[in-house]
Amino acid sequence: MSAFRALVAEYRFAPSMKRASRSFGYSLMAIASQESVTEPEAVSVNIDDDLDLDTAVIVALGCNDKGVWASCREALEAALARFRSEGIDIVARSSWWASQAWPDPNDPPFLNGVAIVRTAHDPHALMAALGRIEEAFGRRRAAANAPRTLDLDLIAYGREQGDCAGLILPHPRAADRLFVMGPLAEIAPEWRHPQTAAAASAMITTATVGRDAHPLGR
Repeated sequence: MSAFRALVAEYRFAPSMKRASRSFGYSLMAIASQESVTEPEAVSVNIDDDLDLDTAVIVALGCNDKGVWASCREALEAALARFRSEGIDIVARSSWWASQAWPDPNDPPFLNGVAIVRTAHDPHALMAALGRIEEAFGRRRAAANAPRTLDLDLIAYGREQGDCAGLILPHPRAADRLFVMGPLAEIAPEWRHPQTAAAASAMITTATVGRDAHPLGR
């Protein structure tokens, strides 16, 4: 096992959690993306059987500039490995989804995924921690929508709603992005949007951005 893979194995899952394997209906996802997709291997996740999705803290990850890593996939796995050092434990994580860059499809394609996490951080402290991880991976904000070595978004913090001292929760555009809702439906299809009560499994059919998003074959 390489040093990188050993690091991922150490940090990828919280050891106190019970291991389970979940896979969501890829036929429905194929309909949502209006194209056939190849079903990847089931994603191994650490998720509590009694996890209360009303309290779920959800983080989205994205990358379309591999930076110093061999690939965007490796960069994203390394980012997940970094979470624990910032006081963020991974409860469940999706597979990686591929899609064209948005809004400019001429930019390098994206890989995206979602993680349900557990943390003692409040929303603002969590955002600060995610920002530190982005910076460690070379994230620069020189231009809007420029290629990103790492993009971390706080999608939901339990049932928190509205403007939380400048932080809008839930993420105001996540429900319209298939590259967010698809991965989320993969691990928590029954999660419901705090404002609309729509289930993740339903929002993959109504999301309009990133309609080409699909699980990366393994």
